[in-house]
Amino acid sequence: MSQHPTVQIRRTAFESVQLGSLRLRNRIAMAPMTRSRSFDTHATSDMATYYSQRAGAGLIVTEGIQPSPTGQGYPSTPGLHSASQIDTWRAVTDAVHARGGTIVAQLMHTGRIGHPSTTAAVGHDTVVPVGPSPVRAAGQIFTPSGLQDHVVPRELTEDEILATVAEFADAARNAVAAGFDGVEIHGANGYLLHQFLATNANRRTDRWGGRPENRIRLTVEVARAVADAIGADRTGLRISPNNGLGDTHEPDYATTYPLLVSELNDLGLAYLHLVEAGDSRLTPVLRSTWDGALILNAATPDPLDHPRRLDLVDAGAADVVSFGRLFIANPDLVTRLADSAELALPDMSRAYGGDHRGYTDYPALTDAVAVA
Repeated sequence: MSQHPTVQIRRTAFESVQLGSLRLRNRIAMAPMTRSRSFDTHATSDMATYYSQRAGAGLIVTEGIQPSPTGQGYPSTPGLHSASQIDTWRAVTDAVHARGGTIVAQLMHTGRIGHPSTTAAVGHDTVVPVGPSPVRAAGQIFTPSGLQDHVVPRELTEDEILATVAEFADAARNAVAAGFDGVEIHGANGYLLHQFLATNANRRTDRWGGRPENRIRLTVEVARAVADAIGADRTGLRISPNNGLGDTHEPDYATTYPLLVSELNDLGLAYLHLVEAGDSRLTPVLRSTWDGALILNAATPDPLDHPRRLDLVDAGAADVVSFGRLFIANPDLVTRLADSAELALPDMSRAYGGDHRGYTDYPALTDAVAVA
């Protein structure tokens, strides 16, 4: 009796995929990147052009958007906490949807990574950055008047923590009102939620600090509130275990993050976005712990090695892979990857702030060929 060979079905990064209610045309995501080109915390026409140029991505995750004035850490970053901000973002989402794209708003509260002069510069009352504990982050931050040392943050009270959770939920509702397909909660890169996870930034002894079960509480509660507000099927979360950004120390990351992911499983989120930077050995552990879709931003020291991330989809290590800097200089990155075409590298001296140069003037490959 003959044996029929087993047919292996390979997934590729260029196939569609469903993440919750989000139907992606391919498995290549544009990672969130701060570009500091917002005018007075509002979206601009240049931002609409920038994102629509990159609508070939299966998923666009926007730059970090503050859910409240207190959540702003850098100059010229946008918000989603007012009616006028919602209106300006609607032009961005309309432009992306007109080109068949899918776009989610990343909600980012920077916590202690900020400076009072930044909020004062956009007409708000001077806001002292907040954090889980009054512990100053090492290093400096760029402000409207140049680099300055981080300040000692004001410790959030219990009531303020609950109010912050509500601000995330309100901003998520505003995102949907602005036409976004969903939101990604920023729990990574040394910002507020990550600060609560980090033992050096979080020295609390109440139910929000101490044991890992307490330090993960804010991230879980924000995810729960956002999911309740707009639907878990439109909610994602980004984490970056042990990457050290924002002067975060996580000596127990190998136990804290599996615990966090296990708790998040019960919420049925659309996806988890994992930044692999601190310890790649944790990635398969979290992949096996997480029941839902995984977007992986894999560690690749050489920017031009990034296309190898596509193999992670074939191997089943991730459902979607995300790219950052390559999307800056290659607005048609998906097409270039599909055709194994030459990739451009961005001019990082023009990455933050400024005008359209280094922002919307990177040509698609077909445009570059036509000019040549």
